[in-house]
Amino acid sequence: MIKAILATAALALAVPATAAEPIRGVTDTEIVIGTYTDLSGVTAMWGVNNSNSWRMVFDQVNAAGGINGRKIKYIIEDNQYQVPRSVQAANKLINRDGAFIMVANGGTPMNNAVMPDQLAKGVANVFPLTSARSMYEPLHHLKFALGSSYYDQIRAGLKYFVEKRGKKKVCAMAQDTDFGRDITDGVKDQLKVENLALAGETLHKPTDTDFSASVARMRDAGCDILVLGTIVRDAVQIISAVRKTGWNVDMLGQAASYDDVVAVVPGGTTEGFYSMTPMLFATEGAESPEIKVFVDAYHKEYGKNPNFAAQIGFTGAQVLVQAIKNAGGDLTSDSFVGGMESIKNYHDIFGSPAISFSPTKHQGSNQSFLCVIKGGHWQTAEAEPLGY
Repeated sequence: MIKAILATAALALAVPATAAEPIRGVTDTEIVIGTYTDLSGVTAMWGVNNSNSWRMVFDQVNAAGGINGRKIKYIIEDNQYQVPRSVQAANKLINRDGAFIMVANGGTPMNNAVMPDQLAKGVANVFPLTSARSMYEPLHHLKFALGSSYYDQIRAGLKYFVEKRGKKKVCAMAQDTDFGRDITDGVKDQLKVENLALAGETLHKPTDTDFSASVARMRDAGCDILVLGTIVRDAVQIISAVRKTGWNVDMLGQAASYDDVVAVVPGGTTEGFYSMTPMLFATEGAESPEIKVFVDAYHKEYGKNPNFAAQIGFTGAQVLVQAIKNAGGDLTSDSFVGGMESIKNYHDIFGSPAISFSPTKHQGSNQSFLCVIKGGHWQTAEAEPLGY
């Protein structure tokens, strides 16, 4: 009996240990990274340029030999800024392509719809192309946001206009979406702090084009500042509707409306429009050698100059690459999260607020700049970033 037990034990020792479970999207030579974003819909100017920069950085990393011996396989799917297409694209990227992480996924409602299943499968959502609070709240070890949220931006900007510019009758015109509600939440919460009431509010669909009646309502309410929860097209349409009435009212947007397309509208229509932004648009006429290298590389690769969304993509990709390097050769979900959380006071080439993460903070920064359109160009209205 004893001999049989000893023989069984010896046999057990002779059997090799079970190999570690393979990590989704990671081999000895490759890391699979996925993105769904708008390549052909109403926000394509954001999705195309942003994902271009991610691809350009990854191509440069691969040309230099990869990260810790692994090259990045980057797969992008077009969601056309639609929730059903985003769900379909995410299913492909996660279940068929086996993405290790997802980066720069485009759209607030799209991310909100996809994330529950994505996170349940252990796939991190990193630097989505939206500044909604839900991208980092509630805290989740697999959710990371790059900069200040729409909510942060609007609260900081409104604080400035109320306390520094004496605004008292605040109105909001926003999309009736998750994105728009982040802006109106920021307005209402900051007004509580300032002991002010919201003087007027309108909501619209992202596809609406006629804002004459809504603008008339806001003018009748006596607003002295309009906060816009808009992206590019609807921002320009609302500003145009305001200008046509001859109403001289200050208007404040956020990162989604901080775009060169808004600045260069013919006839100076958008002159004097304000936006808050987590990062300054620094590529136009930049003197920094690092920025010039970025602009030249982007233009050589894509035949056009990078826009603001491309800048965001470049910074996001650079931070991500550093996080993967920090994770070391044994790349797992946990080591990647540790690599992200070890990033402290990262400064990008565009002069953005310092980016830092920790186990209790997965938002890179909550500060933003106040900018204004002058002479068809975005300029800083305040030199230092603002908070609330």
